[in-house]
Amino acid sequence: MRAYKPKDDLQAKAYYTDRYYVAPQVPKSAVEDDEIFAADLEAIKAKFEVKEAYIQVEQMVIYINAHDIYGVLELMRDELEYTQLSEMSAIDWLAKDDTFEIFYQMLSMTKRKRIRVKYFIKNGQAVDSVEKLFRSADWSEREMFDMFGIEANGHPFMKRILMPYDWQGYPLRKSYPLQGDEFAAWYEVDKIYGKEARDIIGPEIRDTATVDRYDSERFARLGFEVPKGTKITGNEERNPQEYQEEGGVFLIKKYTKESSKVIDDPQR
Repeated sequence: MRAYKPKDDLQAKAYYTDRYYVAPQVPKSAVEDDEIFAADLEAIKAKFEVKEAYIQVEQMVIYINAHDIYGVLELMRDELEYTQLSEMSAIDWLAKDDTFEIFYQMLSMTKRKRIRVKYFIKNGQAVDSVEKLFRSADWSEREMFDMFGIEANGHPFMKRILMPYDWQGYPLRKSYPLQGDEFAAWYEVDKIYGKEARDIIGPEIRDTATVDRYDSERFARLGFEVPKGTKITGNEERNPQEYQEEGGVFLIKKYTKESSKVIDDPQR
C-alpha cells in the first residue's frame, strides 16, 4: 500500500489563480525551414490570403480569413494530400476581445505532415460547415455548438450532441461556472419531478469531488457503515475493515489492514 496523503479541499488548491491563464508559447520557426511546408504554403497563398504562418512543434500553423475555410480545406484535400481532418474545435477568448479562435487539425499520411488551420470569429458569428468535405466534422461541429454556442452554417443537423437539447448555456466557455449554474443544479429535479419538488429533493451535487461523510444516502461510509438514510451523529463505532469473506480463499492468505505494509519507495 502507498502512503495516504490527505486530499482535503483539493479543488481549492489550484496550481494557478488566474482563471484566464495563458501558458507560454513554445518556440516557433520559419516555414522556409521545411521544404514540404514551404511548398504547401505557396500553393495556399496562390489562391487565398494567409495572414500568418509558422512552424511549431513540427507542424505548420496558418491563419486565414473565416470565409475562406471551405475553399482552403478543399484545396488541401484535393491538391495537397491532406486527406484527414483529425480534430476541430474552438478556443474561448471572450474575456480578452470577445472572439473565438477556430482551429482545424489536418493530416497527410503520404507526406507525414500536419497543418493546423486557424481563424478568429466574433462572439455570435457562425462558421461555414466543412461536413461535406470531411465526415469527421459532423460531430465536431455539433460538439463545438454544444460546448461553445458556435453554429456551423450548412450543417445537416445542427443540434446539441452531449447535453440535452433544451440545455441552457455552453459548458466549455470560461464564463460558465465550474460546478454549473442554477439551471444545471435543478435540471433533472425540474425535468423529472417538477419545480414543486425542489424543497423535498434539493439541488443536484455536480461537483464529483465533493464527499459529505455525514451523508448516508449517497456516500459509502467505509469503516462506519450504517443503514441507508440513518441520521449521523458522529458517535458511530468503527467497524474493522475486512478484505476477504469469512474463512478466506483456498491457498490465499487472508489480508487485513493491520498486516499491510506501506511502501515509501515510489519505484517499487
